[in-house]
Formats: sequence, C-alpha cells, structure tokens
Amino acid sequence: MKEKIKSLAIQVIQMEAEALKNLTASVNDDFVASVELILKTKGRVVVTGIGKSAIIAQKIVATFNSTGTPAIFMHAADAIHGDLGIIQHDDLVICLSKSGNTPEISVLVPFLKMSGNKMIAIVGNPNSFLAREADFVLDCRIEKEACPNNLAPTCSSTAQLVMGDALASCLIVRRGFTPQDFAKYHPGGILGKRLYTKVNDLSKYNEVPQVNENDSIKTVIVEISGKYLGVTAVVKEKKVVGAITDGDLRRMLEKNESLDNLTAADIMTKNPKKIHYQALAVEALNLMKKMNITNLFVVNDNDEYIGVIHLHDIIKEGIY
Repeated sequence: MKEKIKSLAIQVIQMEAEALKNLTASVNDDFVASVELILKTKGRVVVTGIGKSAIIAQKIVATFNSTGTPAIFMHAADAIHGDLGIIQHDDLVICLSKSGNTPEISVLVPFLKMSGNKMIAIVGNPNSFLAREADFVLDCRIEKEACPNNLAPTCSSTAQLVMGDALASCLIVRRGFTPQDFAKYHPGGILGKRLYTKVNDLSKYNEVPQVNENDSIKTVIVEISGKYLGVTAVVKEKKVVGAITDGDLRRMLEKNESLDNLTAADIMTKNPKKIHYQALAVEALNLMKKMNITNLFVVNDNDEYIGVIHLHDIIKEGIY
C-alpha cells in the first residue's frame, strides 16, 4: 500500500506538470492584449468564478493586490443575486470557469456585456459560451484531471492558478513594480521587514565604539569592553581606517609578551567592511554572510563613521 500511495502521488504531480507544460501554447496575442487591457484599466479588476474556480479567483485577486493591480473578488453565484453592484463602469472583469457553460456564468455574462465592461475569460473550453462572449480568451484546457476519477478539479485549477500568476508577473514588469513598491503592500511580518528595514533602524540603538590609531592597548580594551559589541572602529578624521575585535586582542596577547609600546594601529585590520546607513538590513546580513563576519561599520553620505550594526541585531529583528 505504501508504494501504491507513492506511485499515485507521483502520477498526480507528473500529470499536473504536463498540464502546465501544455499551457505555454496559450501565451498568445490574447494573453498580451489581456495584460495591456488590465494595465490601462481605470477601475479595478473584478475576478469571478464558481466552485474551485472561485477559490483560484480569490488567490489571483490577492496576488494582483499585492503587486500593484487593484482587484476585488466577486462570487459568480452571489453576483446574480445582488452582488453585481460591486462592478463599476470602469472595472474590468476576469471570469474563471472550467466548462465556460455553468448556469451562473450563462446568467452573469449577458449583464456584464450590457454594462459595457470588458471581460477576459480564463476558461477550459475555448468553444464555450463564456469564451464566445469574452473580449479575450486565455485557454486553460487540459486533457484530463489528475483525480483518479477524472472529476475533482486538479489539473484544471492548477492551470487557472498559473495563468493568473503569469498575468500578475507580466504586470509587475510592465508597471516597473520594484521591491520597494512591494514592501509598501507588505509592511507586516518577516517579508516586510526584509524589504523596508534599513541599517540605521537597527544600528542607531547601539553604542559607537571608536579609538584613534595612536591609542594604547588599554584604551582599546576599555572601549571594546565598555561598548558591548566585541569590536571598535579605529578612526582618523571621522573615517574608519581600521577595526579591532576582541579576537584580535586575544591573538595579540598570544603573540606579545609586552603591551607597553603597542598601539591600536599595530593590531588593527585595515580597511574593514562598511555599509551605508540607508542600505537595507538584509544587504548587511548578506555581506556579513559573504565575508564571514559579525559586524559592519555604518557610514553616512560622506563616508564618515556613525555606528555599528551587529549580526545579532538583524537576527533579533527576524531578518535572516
């Protein structure tokens, strides 16, 4: 039984993958026209469907809204029982249906045509009522559902989902929608933090350890210990010229019997890594990972030293 379950699961995955491969043939002039129509629509994109298509429609709406295309979901059954008032004159309607001939769709479509709203059909039957009446047709036909009984929407709903993602992705490019734009719509959670948290948002709460090149080792030790960051910048004329970590101090003690004549310049690492205070915290994280370090010195527009960002600051914020 265990092997039979594995075999069936693999078959489902392969059938759905094949259905998506065949979907590429539907990326035609109607698809391009649909993207441009959505782009120039003055109102919202109203996405509708019934059954499993309604669930996919809700996901498409969520993706559109999060990527700069104002959209709203309208259930096809509710639409013909009062919810048609959702649709305004400048709105565009995307209608999802596997058969394109369900009773709800057959009732809904004539009212949409009467109101003058443009309509895009994401449909599994290009010869259906919905396909004939739509302004543009995105063909999501499949050979067979992955359901063993060839009944439950599986390949068909996956095809609709991917077609919606293809539309959204093309709109992202056409709108010039940037990661910064994306962050405006995702201010909560880890995703939002990765997209809008700046280095200065975290480093401003830290101490700013610094010594001069000629400072004694005792001064260096006191500065590192007192600022609790495990590092100090060596500064000359407000610019970072070196770094000394607590690890550098341990290695110094192993190599030198006397510390009397040593200065910060003798043990510092020259030209340490820095980052601009307005850079994203995730950029600081990536640089730390690349260089295998735990601190970066923060500088302003004039490359002047203003602080330290520590790996722990970023992890504590949940950015990793």
